[in-house]
Amino acid sequence: MTDDRIVLLTLTRIEATHLADLVRQFADLVDSTPSTPDPAIERLTPDVYPDDPDASREFRAVTRADLLRRRAHDARLVLDDLARVDRVEDELAPVDVSLEGEHIESWLRTLAAVRLVIANRLGIVDDGEEHDPEDPRYGVYDWLGYRLEGLVQAAEQEL
Repeated sequence: MTDDRIVLLTLTRIEATHLADLVRQFADLVDSTPSTPDPAIERLTPDVYPDDPDASREFRAVTRADLLRRRAHDARLVLDDLARVDRVEDELAPVDVSLEGEHIESWLRTLAAVRLVIANRLGIVDDGEEHDPEDPRYGVYDWLGYRLEGLVQAAEQEL
């Protein structure tokens, strides 16, 4: 069975540039995870057995490397798609990114994961937490949520 879905994502050129930078940083993070991962990596590989810390630790030890490899692969697909974006001079000019097949899910997973890392860095534990919308530290977090929601809606229409 082939996945012949296509989703067209429209960004401004500056959004595409900033997103590529964020995804590159994310790929570096998941590619270079030390033996003792930082809290952001911990958030990407949560406890699957909250009532059994030993079982969670064992499960994470067995699955973390594969999960992070998949996240790195997804990030590379996103970066490949962003590299194909038309280069226009006007930073606010719209550019279209065509997402096909497995790339759609890679984008969804990557945007969600980047958002989780940023949430961790900002100390956001629950997505419903209130924060000052004027605080620029939360701008990227909110923007990623907006873009992720739009991509989810577009992907659902293609099903």
